[in-house]
Amino acid sequence: MTQEAKELQLRAVSRLVELLPSRSELTFRAPTGSGKTRMMADMMSRVLEQHGEVVFLVSTLSKGGLAEQNHEQFRRLGADGTFPTLRPYLINTEVGSEERLFIPEGYNVYVLPRDLYKRGGRLMQGAMQEWLMDTVMVGGHPVYLVKDECHQATNNLDNLASGFFSKVVNFSATPNLRRGQHPDVEISDEEAVRAALIKHVEMGSADDTVEDALRKLEEIQPMYRDLLGVNPCLIIQISNKQKAAEELRSIEERLAQHQQLKWMLIVDKEKDCRTNDKVGRLPVGRWKDYAKGDSATVDVIVFKMVISEGWDIPRACMLYQVRDTTSKQLDEQVMGRVRRNPRLADYERLTPEAQQLATTAWVWGLPPERMRRTMAVRLASKEEIPPRLQVKTTMLLPPTESKEFDAGTMLGGIKEDVTHASVFALYRRLQRADEHVQRLCYQYADGHSGRWWHFVENIGKVEKAYTSHICDYEKSMVVREGTVSLPVASFYTDNEHYASIGDWVWRRRDGRDRFSFDSEAEREWAEILKELSHKAMMRTGDERLPDSGDRYLWGKNYLAGSAIRFEYYQSGIHASYPDFVMRDRQGRIHLFEVKSVNASQGKMFDTEEYKEKVRVLKECYLHCSRLTGQLFYLPVLRGDEWQITRFREGREDLLTQEQFRMEL
Repeated sequence: MTQEAKELQLRAVSRLVELLPSRSELTFRAPTGSGKTRMMADMMSRVLEQHGEVVFLVSTLSKGGLAEQNHEQFRRLGADGTFPTLRPYLINTEVGSEERLFIPEGYNVYVLPRDLYKRGGRLMQGAMQEWLMDTVMVGGHPVYLVKDECHQATNNLDNLASGFFSKVVNFSATPNLRRGQHPDVEISDEEAVRAALIKHVEMGSADDTVEDALRKLEEIQPMYRDLLGVNPCLIIQISNKQKAAEELRSIEERLAQHQQLKWMLIVDKEKDCRTNDKVGRLPVGRWKDYAKGDSATVDVIVFKMVISEGWDIPRACMLYQVRDTTSKQLDEQVMGRVRRNPRLADYERLTPEAQQLATTAWVWGLPPERMRRTMAVRLASKEEIPPRLQVKTTMLLPPTESKEFDAGTMLGGIKEDVTHASVFALYRRLQRADEHVQRLCYQYADGHSGRWWHFVENIGKVEKAYTSHICDYEKSMVVREGTVSLPVASFYTDNEHYASIGDWVWRRRDGRDRFSFDSEAEREWAEILKELSHKAMMRTGDERLPDSGDRYLWGKNYLAGSAIRFEYYQSGIHASYPDFVMRDRQGRIHLFEVKSVNASQGKMFDTEEYKEKVRVLKECYLHCSRLTGQLFYLPVLRGDEWQITRFREGREDLLTQEQFRMEL
């Protein structure tokens, strides 16, 4: 997982835990595939560290074995030491007819399959209320209810809320706003895509057929296998109603024309499931587990049931929804099945081409209302632009690779304690530390348990010294080996703020020249760069393509696939991806990070937090300009005026918009 992804998850959990004491109910929204179960476990672990008397009841769906999956993940995360405070128990009603159903004590996380607590069920015959009364009234334990997939109704549990539950925490990719589940903490789709937690979605044409989806699958299969070592999968969702038989016949006719593709059909009744793959030799109950594997030979999975929750298959990268014009919109939960990153664990070691492939999903259907459209783009000339538009980038050298940072010298003068803290408490402290501090620990310990204890018990001193080192850019910032350019292909999210640009480095796949920008400030700055490019063209009389040697090359630094990044430190190592990159006629590289302090869509940016972010970027760009020889700009829009800070050769200048135009 990328450091950006880890920090995104940690910040979300920290915010949840911070809000929890002051709220009786909280809602957390994050897209499917972004690690909600792990973040749920982290939240519970942090609460239990501070309040060991708390007991969690996690209500989760019964379908798809989701309750069993959650319980197993909680158990594993507790057993491997990641969150050792977790002691999970899976509630079930599988007892003999003469036995009395009861829920045992001694656990602090109870996983409840939602449908077990229903009218007429054995849990509702007294076992659940008896356990809650013993836990709350007798034992004095506050019980926190965690609703996984909270958009699904839990009416029976809700009736117990006021009497037994101290807190309610909702988790979902699609909270039910009509039931008041407005997110208090959220990881947006854009943030999750940027951190490579999930794939971005390319929507297929409304006129595309199943045949088009099958051809697309065959097109990407060789690349997926060669670059990712994964066999890609297309999921086809058909109706649950009367049209299902007709739809299925049509699909099978198409599949018969692609004999090299292996497929399986999963429906409610096992006797109606079928396949042309070797998985048919297994019991039907094992088909779905087999199909999850990266090397599974099943290429197409056809469902005659809702697959909205409870089945993780990261190799699935395509979804085709068979529908008529009256069908409701494609649900985000269904789309989430094809948005998981199949190479999340080692994503940063992939080539740029492989990274783009691992984070792209193709979907045919009517997109959910809240989903913003993405637009694919490509370079105007992939043969000429990347060689001419070469950018030097920087990174922060971790202490494990710095000769000036020595943990042995730092800790050598500190005497070891006679007694030690709990190994579990120390391990949790180490897990919360920056990943580079963790590496430093194991480098220092070198297999000696005593040195491990000594390091972690003094980890606060190490972290302080680490922060001091990493924030001293004179020591920690270095230029990466080689140069990078814009990716050959990328995409952007339609955020409105439109501008028509026909003479920069990008071309839309559909041939149109209308581009969308993340903010109004970005759009205005694009217009300024566009005007400068036009003036350069008029001065030279150059009307050739934008890869001309006498003309400015410029374009948006789209995040998808971009290697144009500069590391800085702010409570952890982060990367700045400047919004625009430009090469002038003299071959100089200019990079622009556009900001605004104007209110936008109800958000105020002229805050202390925002000002601190700008300050940190200024310090980063100052050193980047000295090391790379490139020019960095921080244009800030206040009202209708631009205040432009330029960083050149380690110097900082403040320019007006007119001065900026004149100097270029």
